[in-house]
Amino acid sequence: MTNDGIRPAVAADVPAVKAVTDAAYHPYLARIGVVPQPMEADHAANVAAGSVFVTGEPVVGLVVIEARADHLFLDSIAVHPDAHGRGVGGRLLRFVDARARGLGLPEVRLYTNALMWENQKIYPKYGYEVLERRVDGPYDRIHYRKRLD
Repeated sequence: MTNDGIRPAVAADVPAVKAVTDAAYHPYLARIGVVPQPMEADHAANVAAGSVFVTGEPVVGLVVIEARADHLFLDSIAVHPDAHGRGVGGRLLRFVDARARGLGLPEVRLYTNALMWENQKIYPKYGYEVLERRVDGPYDRIHYRKRLD
């Protein structure tokens, strides 16, 4: 498995993880009418748990993942707007696939807010299929999965 410049985040990365997450999700505040959950995450706890992987020096992108019994859950992916168009998101998504395979998990799952239209165009290009649309409290989410056959 190649990590393509992606490494586990360490405690010193927590401010950058927060900054990149906030920069990536801030444009959605007005559109969705609530604070996106990744902006409210306990970044220090996620880093301490080994769930956060970052890329760039300084950090320009990250993923937050969690191994579950039958899949790898992609909790959050964030690319700083200044790094858009450089392939950072694609590298992170390929890393997630490789990580799931390395853990022996057959698929990756994620969800995105239904009003984050950009994501609905991106995920199918990387092999994700829609499982369902579900409202969870104030969040209207589209759930996806990618089988890693």
